[in-house]
Amino acid sequence: MNFPKIISTASRFAAFTVVGAIALWLSACSTPATKDKMDVSALPKATPEQIEALVERFIEAKEGETIEIAEGLYDMNTQLILDKVNKVTIKGAGMYNTVLSFKNIKTGGEGMKIAGDGVTLQDFTVMDAPGDCIKTQHCNDITFRAVNTTWTHQDLAKNGTYGIYPVQCKNVLVEKCEVSHSRDAGIYVGQSENIIVRDNYVFENVAGIEIENSDNAEVYNNITENNTGGILVFNLPGLPKAFGSRTKVYNNTIKENNHDNFAVPIGGPNGNAVTMIPPGSGIVILAGNDVEIFNNKLINHKTYSIAIASYHITDLPIPTHPGWSPFTTNVSVHDNTFERTMGVPDLTKDMGKLVAAKCFKSQDVLYDGIIDETKGKDPTKNPMNICVKEKQSDLRFSRFLIPASGEISKIEVFNDVQNFNNCTVNVKTDVGAVGK
Repeated sequence: MNFPKIISTASRFAAFTVVGAIALWLSACSTPATKDKMDVSALPKATPEQIEALVERFIEAKEGETIEIAEGLYDMNTQLILDKVNKVTIKGAGMYNTVLSFKNIKTGGEGMKIAGDGVTLQDFTVMDAPGDCIKTQHCNDITFRAVNTTWTHQDLAKNGTYGIYPVQCKNVLVEKCEVSHSRDAGIYVGQSENIIVRDNYVFENVAGIEIENSDNAEVYNNITENNTGGILVFNLPGLPKAFGSRTKVYNNTIKENNHDNFAVPIGGPNGNAVTMIPPGSGIVILAGNDVEIFNNKLINHKTYSIAIASYHITDLPIPTHPGWSPFTTNVSVHDNTFERTMGVPDLTKDMGKLVAAKCFKSQDVLYDGIIDETKGKDPTKNPMNICVKEKQSDLRFSRFLIPASGEISKIEVFNDVQNFNNCTVNVKTDVGAVGK
């Protein structure tokens, strides 16, 4: 067995492939049964004339207009595009009453593609887009409210990438939405700033909610259930916005995110960061900075409830992009509650195999222990300022020390949470302008 060569400096990190057979008796774990697909059979079916009229409404939309979409099932034959029109409201007759299906479109990836400021999307469903259900880009003041996105393919790998997908936006509000069956992230907010994601129900995606390369985000009062990973806070290399900081994740119910990972690998034989998430991941911080995780209920995750990791753990190449760092710094984890009846880590992904081999059971807080040696060489001195202050008396905390050789027999595990509870991280966000 080979594990990542990841403890000295970035140049010493190298590939790892964990093969085979850590206790075959563990491999019989199952994930919760999927929910029934949405039943649209009772809805009136929109006529070709109604569909054509809807497409024209988007093309001809004027500033300040409300586009109302009546109750019905709309079998779309093309994308719906709103191109740089401001202060438009797109409003259906209810999340389950207005359903736009893009299963049969022949061109374009997104179902709905939006560019414009002050846009509100509410009270409808978008389903079965080839790529993203709803993509909004370069928007200021964008609101998603009571929107449902989903896919209905029997082969989950054929589902689209993102459900709700604001990227390179400012002042983003996603609330009271329902998102399911994405083969990447259900709610993905990327390269954006000033973000609220609240009161959503997100289930059976690979990643439930993802905040990526974004500044000033609050994620709260959501239910993320039976995804592979519940909530992700990532900084990934090579994006137009190099890095993000200041994310708060609080007051969420993060439950049984043990779904199989059905992401499609891209970018080479090792895939990408999302393909590597093991089933049984509650919250994952990857190359994050200024992140606070508190007052969440984390229930029954078979691998770990919270993982704090450097990008090196992915075993992907470590580029040198200006402004981006692969290390996770300034993290505060406190006052969460952990419930666990499942003690069997995942065996389908390398990180799960590592937990199974070295920790033997699911962890509440897992820290990969990878440090930037320019900040200090002793991980017990906590040079990355990882602060863990949990009140649970039987907290399962593990820190890895992975040698440059990557030999499994030499990987050490320390349960030294006391070295990480004498520090403070004050994450300050200002999202007062969001939704105004």
